[in-house]
Amino acid sequence: METESLKHKIAVVTGGSNGIGAATVRLFAAEGATVYVGYNKGLERARKLIGELPGRGHQPIRIVLEDSASIRDAAKLVADAHGRADIVVNSAGFTKPVPHHDLEGLTDELIDALMIANVRGPFSMIRAFAPLLKASRDGVVINMSSISGFTGSGSSVAYCAAKAALDTMTMALGRALGPDIRLLCVSPGAVNTDFVAGRGPAQLEKIAQATPLKRIVQPDDVARAILACVTHLKVTTGAIIISDGGRFLN
Repeated sequence: METESLKHKIAVVTGGSNGIGAATVRLFAAEGATVYVGYNKGLERARKLIGELPGRGHQPIRIVLEDSASIRDAAKLVADAHGRADIVVNSAGFTKPVPHHDLEGLTDELIDALMIANVRGPFSMIRAFAPLLKASRDGVVINMSSISGFTGSGSSVAYCAAKAALDTMTMALGRALGPDIRLLCVSPGAVNTDFVAGRGPAQLEKIAQATPLKRIVQPDDVARAILACVTHLKVTTGAIIISDGGRFLN
């Protein structure tokens, strides 16, 4: 019986050396995929992670979301090695907490940086890798979004807006790139990572206790949702898959 659901698959994970990205890389490798671990500044962290993975052929790959040329270079590297990509996970991004009422605290520069990292960067990845995903004939893109995109609650107003844009872009590209490429968003709430500065265990536990499932969402929980999008949701595209313990219901 086949147990490696991603055997022979080529996966590229941006932000793959840390947090949800790293959990996804580990899970993909365990399922048999060859994984390109995307990094910007964390090359040593990416190499360390690769050294812990099962299987062979995993590589670090530099992807700078603000630099479309680096993204095109990454696509060429994968194209030269394999001629295709089966999975792209846009997990990289960033945020900076700014209270929603603090309009002056949300500067033009921060708004632009958040939009580039969380919207333009994923689009640039999809644009560059689209030919490789089409060559797969079973290509799938998973965009790491957030319930902030449809609840309007999150680390800043601009972050909420960026994730709403990512959700809408996923729908638009789901129409445009089918049938060869599926696109989905996975949307967590608060996850036990260092993604949001200053959010520690006590705050995560308080958030969890206010949700229906009353458990802190771990990176592995989100990674399993990403895997399900690839392996099981074969007739789903343009959709948002929520992985937040029911926090969005509050």
